[in-house]
Amino acid sequence: MSTITKSPKESFTIMNELVLPNDTNPLNNLMGGRLLHWMDIAAAISAQKHCNNIVVTASVDNVSFRHAIKLGDVITIEAKVTRAFSTSMEVRLDVWAENIPSGTRVRSNDAFYTFVALNKEGKPISVPEIEPETDTEKKLFDGALRRRQLRLILAGKMKAHDATELKALFLNQTEL
Repeated sequence: MSTITKSPKESFTIMNELVLPNDTNPLNNLMGGRLLHWMDIAAAISAQKHCNNIVVTASVDNVSFRHAIKLGDVITIEAKVTRAFSTSMEVRLDVWAENIPSGTRVRSNDAFYTFVALNKEGKPISVPEIEPETDTEKKLFDGALRRRQLRLILAGKMKAHDATELKALFLNQTEL
C-alpha cells in the first residue's frame, strides 16, 4: 500500500448524460447496458483521480434497476472511491434520473465497481490509501472489506472459511 493518503472527496466525479433515442429500447426506456457503460466510465474516472494512473475494471457488484429511466431524462452519475486496497479501489456509484420539464428527480441505481491500477507496462501498482472524513464515508469504508471478501469468494479467489469479516458479520462474533 502506498504511503500517500487521500480523502474520498478527491475522487468525487459527476457525469451527466442525456437519454437519446439510440440509448433506449422499444418502450423508450434506457437500455441497461448503456447505463452500465456510462457507470463504468464515471467509476473509472473516479478511480483514476484517486491513483493518478490507468485503471481497469476488475468487478461490478449487483446493479439493481429501481426506477425506469425514460427517453429525454438526464442521468447524473456520482462516483467516489470508498476504500483502497494494495492495488485495487472500490468505487461507489449513485445514479439519478431527472425529468427536467416535470422537475422530478429519482435515484434509479447504485453499485460498487472495483478497479485495479496499472503502470505503463500493464502491471498492477500500489494505490494511495483512503482516509474517510464523513460518517457516510466511514460507513462505506468499514463495509468495503466485507464486500471485497464476498467478491473474492464469488470469483473463486478466496475460500469462505478465510473470510473473517464476513464470518464475523453472519456469526455475530468478534474473534474467529
